[in-house]
Amino acid sequence: MTTVVVVDDHRLVRAGLRTILDASDDLEVVGEAADGAEAVTVVAATSPDVVLLDLSMPGVDGIEAMHRLRAAGLHTPVVVLTSFAEADRVRAAVEAGAIGYLLKDSEPGDVLDSVRAAAAGHAPLDPRVAGALLPSSARPAPGPTLSGREREVLSHVAQGLANKQIARTLGISERTVKVHLGNVFRQIGVGDRTSAALWARDHGLG
Repeated sequence: MTTVVVVDDHRLVRAGLRTILDASDDLEVVGEAADGAEAVTVVAATSPDVVLLDLSMPGVDGIEAMHRLRAAGLHTPVVVLTSFAEADRVRAAVEAGAIGYLLKDSEPGDVLDSVRAAAAGHAPLDPRVAGALLPSSARPAPGPTLSGREREVLSHVAQGLANKQIARTLGISERTVKVHLGNVFRQIGVGDRTSAALWARDHGLG
């Protein structure tokens, strides 16, 4: 059973998400919070597998909530669920530690699949968000120093595969995958899997 904490300042939104999530056979809401400050307390108390987090909330917003979670040593995967797809908001969320980013008009099934993907270590992203993160004027040129193997690893990251799956697919060790990813991150100038996946998709490697 994958456990979830839902964070949103609207009671009806939280109730709707709880209904959708609890109706599935493998997902369970173990806590709710109405703002970012409360989210840190609830996550610390329940240790969920995934946090579904709104960005726009009074008081402590979603971005600050993610900073506080990390500062408290709470590294639960966070999937942002918001109404905003502007590039600056998406970028801020990813930099703050979000592993996924969904829009509130997503289909219920997409939300469920994204929670499952985040729990498995993947990076669920709404396709509309991927295009918003890197505007064409700011897109870096493909790194000419990426080796063929590094490009293969990056391509699989863009497809949402975890390190263990990539290792199995390519016939290499999980440790080797991590080494390749470290090299890729340095060369393309990113610091996490989500940003690397977006970069790869933007350059035709996903």
